[in-house]
Amino acid sequence: MSKKLYVVGVGPGTEKYLTNYSIDIIRKSHYIIGYKYTLNTIEHILDRSFNNIFEITMKTQEQVYLNVFNDLMKDGDICTVPFTGDVNFSESEVVDRLLDLFGDENVEIVPGVSSIQVASAKSRVPLDKAAIISFHVTGDIEDKKISLVKSVVDNKSVILVPRPWPSDKLKNFMPSEISSFLKEKGVDTTKIDVWVFENLANNKKENTYKGKLNSLEGKTFSDLSVMVIDQNKRQTYLEF
Repeated sequence: MSKKLYVVGVGPGTEKYLTNYSIDIIRKSHYIIGYKYTLNTIEHILDRSFNNIFEITMKTQEQVYLNVFNDLMKDGDICTVPFTGDVNFSESEVVDRLLDLFGDENVEIVPGVSSIQVASAKSRVPLDKAAIISFHVTGDIEDKKISLVKSVVDNKSVILVPRPWPSDKLKNFMPSEISSFLKEKGVDTTKIDVWVFENLANNKKENTYKGKLNSLEGKTFSDLSVMVIDQNKRQTYLEF
């Protein structure tokens, strides 16, 4: 029996969005590897007498993955890597590496509730009427920026994850930079409604901002933010 890896979405930051399937997988895993925020989300179901837990950062993750896979795991052991939100959104750079390491046939990807879905519900902007874009990547985002402009110019709503880059502010693409960028591209940002949701599902820190797109310029928001450019036109079945 081979080494088994589960890549699991655990919701945007609260136990109420955890699925029963995700909980079952986490509880039976010999090894759990995750970022601090994500591990805090599932702390209430961890059994440290059974689960071997490894907290990682972007800098340490590769060495930890290699150590657990090559040196610690035996055939039949189960490892879970939990991700905040939905593992299928904005996490491909890590998931692709884990697929290479463990092999596709030994990896099961388990979806979770994404902050994008929660932002869609709170803003009442349907996912099927919006462009969904994640700038929360380390690679080049120029093509994504072009898609953003096209969607806004085409009067489409956009639900997006901004890009925080604490070590290099020039690489930031947070709500303030997004507003300024769209204005530079000729968009009238004074007429477009926008939402920014900070720390979604965190009862103590969650905050909602609503205003016009131009009002975001110069404002600072949490690194854990989701932005909705709201150009939604409601249509009911009575119109068809």
